Amino acid sequence: MKFIISGKNIDITPGLKAAVEEKIGKLEKYFTPETEVHATLSVEKERQKVEVTIPIKGTIIRSEQVSSDMYVSIDLAAEIIERQLKKYRNKFRSEQQAGAASLRTDFIDSNYDEDEEEIRIVRSKKFDIKPMYAEDACIQMELLGHDFYVFCNAETDEVNVVYKRKGNTYGLIEPEH
Repeated sequence: MKFIISGKNIDITPGLKAAVEEKIGKLEKYFTPETEVHATLSVEKERQKVEVTIPIKGTIIRSEQVSSDMYVSIDLAAEIIERQLKKYRNKFRSEQQAGAASLRTDFIDSNYDEDEEEIRIVRSKKFDIKPMYAEDACIQMELLGHDFYVFCNAETDEVNVVYKRKGNTYGLIEPEH
């Protein structure tokens, strides 16, 4: 695995670098040697945040963990990524057959049943999508008490999603062309 470690509002000490490489490096048994691991460590007030992103062909594996201790955040991120890998093994298996993954074949072909859950959709909902501006969609989302809202953008005539972000801000998801 190739590590790309960066910091925001923090100096990456040799100890932090070693902790990331050791904890995330334990996941090496799942990946091919050329797999890149992007780790960003940041500090905001008392929050010690670790963001780990592992792009593999066709998908991205990501974990963002926050705690009061950077080493705890690193441990949590490694645990979450390992859990994601085990949970979505079947998805990766089908991508591997299409020649599209950076995961080791012995991991893909193994039959771990622990923690594997089938994805089940338990509710389906239909609604009328009315054209509106993104700001109006945010207001509608707030009125409904939801964390996201799907709408037809009146400016582009395409389906978009607005969502709540941390710090009382909003995000907009638009299709890419």
